[in-house]
Amino acid sequence: MREGKSYYIQTWGCQMNERDSEIIAAMLENDGLSSVSDVKAADVIVLNTCCIRDKAEQKVYARIGELVRLKKEKPSLIIAVSGCVPQQQGVEEHIRKRFPQVDLVLGTHNLYRFPELLRQVGATNGTFVEIWDEFKPEQAAFEDRGLKRKEYLKAKVNISHGCNNYCSYCIVPYVRGRERSRDPEDILREIKHLEENGCVEVLLLGQNVNSYGKDLKEDTDFTSLLRRICSIDGIKRIRFMTSHPKDLSERLIAAIACHEKICSHVHLPVQAGSNRVLKMMNRGYSREEYLSLVEKLRENINEVSITTDLIVGFPGETDEDFSETLDLVKKVRFDSAYMFVFSPRKGTRAAAMEDPVPREIKKERLAELMQVQKEISLENNLQYVGKKYEILIDGKEKENGGGIRYVGRTSTNKVVVLDKWHGRDLYGTFNTVEIVEAQSWSLKGRTIERKP
Repeated sequence: MREGKSYYIQTWGCQMNERDSEIIAAMLENDGLSSVSDVKAADVIVLNTCCIRDKAEQKVYARIGELVRLKKEKPSLIIAVSGCVPQQQGVEEHIRKRFPQVDLVLGTHNLYRFPELLRQVGATNGTFVEIWDEFKPEQAAFEDRGLKRKEYLKAKVNISHGCNNYCSYCIVPYVRGRERSRDPEDILREIKHLEENGCVEVLLLGQNVNSYGKDLKEDTDFTSLLRRICSIDGIKRIRFMTSHPKDLSERLIAAIACHEKICSHVHLPVQAGSNRVLKMMNRGYSREEYLSLVEKLRENINEVSITTDLIVGFPGETDEDFSETLDLVKKVRFDSAYMFVFSPRKGTRAAAMEDPVPREIKKERLAELMQVQKEISLENNLQYVGKKYEILIDGKEKENGGGIRYVGRTSTNKVVVLDKWHGRDLYGTFNTVEIVEAQSWSLKGRTIERKP
């Protein structure tokens, strides 16, 4: 591709997909392309896809259909589809046959090849499909190049890829591969580079950060990595996700408790509250073990925020199973939860299980669970009112009538919206705020002081 061209990226799915899109954007800009916010103005459109649920995959196909119509008006438009959807077995052929207008298809294991393949598309006007079955060393070497980022205040950093757990409902191990931990020195070098460019908060990413290091020759683990990152002066906050309950250690709990830089927020997906369902899901822990883990977190970490994922309507879920999930939610009192109706994914064990529960029943259960969690989230947030917290202001937007509305987060990952502000620019600063109002999903705060 030559300079003067523009690109547009649309991303579905998890934080790791978002990080992949950042990498794609950096590669395109290194090749002279510039980002545009209007899809119709783009010369290259990249769809970075997710297939964790069928609904997400269907959205991708619908979007491709819209872009095919756009390409009729603009024949020079290049459409690229990347990520988890084409990585599924046979799907790349499906995309090629259903949407021959798509110019480039690549999966999750060969991201570094994107610029080269795009140049080939531009030079030949041909169609290129490249899906690797497994992760290769070339991809790991590429990740250590320290590509330029648009945003340095906060940054996502991959510490591992893939997953070894093979939960019966989950497609991730099939599209992201087996778990591969990055070398700790490479991770630290990347974070030091971020710090030198003004980064103050990092989000460490892995399908299961708690099992980091198990596949490395070096004797290390996630807790050791966290402690080493804490020693980087300019990094003031460290977040991480996702934590698998079966691998969350007392060492990690102690590290969160004693290191101020490690945020007091743990995303701990439980998925279900019934032991029968947890066993069918192949989660590797019981309801009782999960509740014990929550108790340890709360006993050791001051004001710890615990969030989770929940699946409703797993194949064969009975009324009693659902009641146990509802009961667990009421016992734990999560700060928030991502909740979904079970979505069968081809190739997983759960997709072949008998499922006699009508979808309408599942939707009713989801609605009930969401209402219970909404009430709990509000009750939890009300406990913040009248108290003072330090937040990093990482968002701002202009208000009608003048002034700026700023948004930040507490160490516990609570979103705080500040009163309209007419003074100096607060973006990127740490401020002490007083919480004056609570809603289910956010807090409203008043600025007390600005830290240098």
